Amino acid sequence: MKGTYNILGDKKLSFSVYNCYQIFKFLNARLAQHHSLRNKKPISSVAAATNKGTKSILRYFAPSTMTRIGLISDTHGFLDEAVFKHFARCDEVWHAGDFGPGVAEKLQAFKPLKGVWGNIDDAAIRQQFPETLRWRCEEVAVLMTHIGGYPGRYAPQVRKALADTPAQLFISGHSHILKVMYDAKWACLHMNPGAAGNHGWHQVRTLIRFVIDGSNIKDCEVIELGKRGGVKLAT
Repeated sequence: MKGTYNILGDKKLSFSVYNCYQIFKFLNARLAQHHSLRNKKPISSVAAATNKGTKSILRYFAPSTMTRIGLISDTHGFLDEAVFKHFARCDEVWHAGDFGPGVAEKLQAFKPLKGVWGNIDDAAIRQQFPETLRWRCEEVAVLMTHIGGYPGRYAPQVRKALADTPAQLFISGHSHILKVMYDAKWACLHMNPGAAGNHGWHQVRTLIRFVIDGSNIKDCEVIELGKRGGVKLAT
């Protein structure tokens, strides 16, 4: 059965928004200067009053700080067209490995893409993507690798990486088993989006969609794309 399930309960400053802010600052400064000369009041007191207007305007023109993420893994050369619909409003797509041929190019043409190579990926993918990737999204430190395990059963290199440099979000793939688990020991959320491709032992093809808002990871949804090719599900 296809569906979307909520399971947890843009950091882009555009040129036009920035210009609006600068224009309002300039106009407020000139207005303060005008009132100061006309009313013979110190410009500092007038500027303080007009600055309230700038702060009020900023509430409407300030850019969003949320980043919407589409998380996918284990496509094995198959990319369902529904992925583009489900990730249409995402700011970035993250792929946790085992791209297979042709998938990375399609995703890169669609959205900004981050990814790691998986055990089935060829030399071309391995030259383009690292085995392990660390970065910050908003205020969240992210660690991603294809074969990494999960809380309580981490791969040795992941356990060491988390101990050396803690992360708030750890992403892996490979198992074809969707997981969203919090690890209280490391104060780290683990995500595995399952498999979106047709190759493997999974019954249903899945994705995860979520939002990073500052230091918060929220609005996490599991998306079922339908059964894996050749699998008949019980009704």
